[in-house]
Amino acid sequence: MNSGAGELRSHHSEDDVLALFKHVLTSTYFYFDGQFYEQMDGVAMGSPLSLVIVNFFMENSEKKAIEQATHKPVCWFIYVHDTFIIWPHGQEKLKEFLSHLNGLHNKIQFTMEKGGGGHLPFLDTDIYRKTDGSLGHKVYRKSTHTNLYLHQNSHHHPANKQSSLP
Repeated sequence: MNSGAGELRSHHSEDDVLALFKHVLTSTYFYFDGQFYEQMDGVAMGSPLSLVIVNFFMENSEKKAIEQATHKPVCWFIYVHDTFIIWPHGQEKLKEFLSHLNGLHNKIQFTMEKGGGGHLPFLDTDIYRKTDGSLGHKVYRKSTHTNLYLHQNSHHHPANKQSSLP
């Protein structure tokens, strides 16, 4: 992420740590179909550092987005790439807010799912409105959920397979 220096500096002030981050982020090469390539943007998939860098970048981007917004959500909860907000300003202002979010970075685009029937699935949770107006939650499973986390014939380490048994 070429614009990530500010995000990193807000979490790490030591120059040597920043230099190591910069080296890792600007020297990503990969081999595909008999040819070497250099990754020019973003972070390497699968790198242990990628999730940390993306979290720093998104945390800073979201903070700026909310600060700059004319109308703000009542709450904003995020986990990796899923965001839950409560919006009290009506549908039209919500569309404007989504447009505002999507205008901040040309490679980061937000989508929106609205709750139906008083329910909104978020991660593995069903958030719903109770009769008294407060929010409740319960476990949510998609219709495609199989309760199978690691297949017994997969190539995972036996300890990982054992730890996922009921």
